[in-house]
Amino acid sequence: RKRAVLSCLLALGVVALAGPVQADTPAQQRAEIQKMRAPTLERLYKVHPAARADVQKAAGYAVFSNVGINLILLSAAGGSGVAHDNRSGKDVYMKMVSGGFGIGLGVKDFRGVFVFSTTDKLNQFTNSGWEASAQADAAAKAGDKGGAAAGAITVAPGVNLYQLTENGLALQATIQGTKYFKNDDLNAK
Repeated sequence: RKRAVLSCLLALGVVALAGPVQADTPAQQRAEIQKMRAPTLERLYKVHPAARADVQKAAGYAVFSNVGINLILLSAAGGSGVAHDNRSGKDVYMKMVSGGFGIGLGVKDFRGVFVFSTTDKLNQFTNSGWEASAQADAAAKAGDKGGAAAGAITVAPGVNLYQLTENGLALQATIQGTKYFKNDDLNAK
């Protein structure tokens, strides 16, 4: 019985880490990520219109699609996305993975839009990757208090996050234990 539970957990983890993009070739994978980006941004702008100006005035942004699975005590998530440099127009394709322990049961599908205030922050994210620690959980600020854009969650200095769920804009980010890194298979060498 323990072996069956462990096998099930392992299978769920593999499914979650595979992420939502299920295409055969790198070109198809890039196309799927691009198809996810535009509707995600439009949905963000619909539920939080002020986000459009935040994204447009930023040095860049990144849009991720994430599917997470939580089964009893283990959770795993995987996703893919694209970071965009507003100044150069360049896209960098990325992956994200997450794992942890916690009581729960279910599947969570959400989108995240990171907004980078400076080119240095964007380059650090795309070139060095980024790992969200437990301290990255934060509640959305009301108004513009604390320097954060209204509705966004400041996850690091100069980096805000809008997290979209089925119900709209999330009021708390759930990104602890998540690592973001460049997808070498999808970026031109």
